[in-house]
Amino acid sequence: MQYLPLVVSFAVAVAIVPAAVRGLHTQGFVRQNYRGRQVAFPAGIALIAASLVALAPLALVDELDDGKVFKPDIGMAVTYVLGVALLGLLDDLVGAEAPARGWRGHARATLSGAFSTGALKAIGSFALALFVLRGRGLATGDYVLAVVLVVLTTNLFNLLDLRPGRSLKALVLVGAGVSIGSRDLYPLWTLGLFIGPALLLLPLDLRERGMLGDTGSNAVGAIAGLWFVLALSTLAQMIAVGLIAIATVYGEFRSLSELIEKTPVLRHLDSIGRAHA
Repeated sequence: MQYLPLVVSFAVAVAIVPAAVRGLHTQGFVRQNYRGRQVAFPAGIALIAASLVALAPLALVDELDDGKVFKPDIGMAVTYVLGVALLGLLDDLVGAEAPARGWRGHARATLSGAFSTGALKAIGSFALALFVLRGRGLATGDYVLAVVLVVLTTNLFNLLDLRPGRSLKALVLVGAGVSIGSRDLYPLWTLGLFIGPALLLLPLDLRERGMLGDTGSNAVGAIAGLWFVLALSTLAQMIAVGLIAIATVYGEFRSLSELIEKTPVLRHLDSIGRAHA
């Protein structure tokens, strides 16, 4: 029964995600992408909507089957993914005209007295991570490490989401790599409620039918961050934090997109499945 959240959420997403993306476009919720094309925005709400709808049958079966559907950490996953998605939605709706970009820009805006949805998103993500990871029996150092890893990963996926499909493909690579490396499918079953809709959203993102927005990229980054925490050892988490911190700092001062374009392997992976590479 542990596979049900993934299967049911994917089935629900088949009915909801394409329709939601079309609905956004039809009702004028669009934004210009990197090629100047008007794309449904923020398509990330389709991921969240499908996951929430899937909760209804899954919760009922879980109750009738003596709690054999959901993994123990499902509450942590639902709280964090939905929480950061809501913060991202606020940024999509209210922060569109804000001039501040990156952590430095948001910090300057906040210190100058301006309202920065980016700063709110960073603080809110940190608070959510502190909340959901508490009480798991971790030593203080491991707890802090897990919080930092989840928050940094959430932010990095937000920085990555500048081309169609990039964040979602990165999630697939992270999930596959971590699952194979750890030989542990517990995170897959725990996060399956969100992974199903994410997989359905990937081809729509690649074909420029919808743009994730911060709503979607935050949720995808949250899934990846929790996957790291649930699967990796302390040493592996430390290595992951180091690598993600380096990528984040680089993204603050240089362009990650330019780096990807200049690196043949990354450029090839980035272009796979995209209509216009």
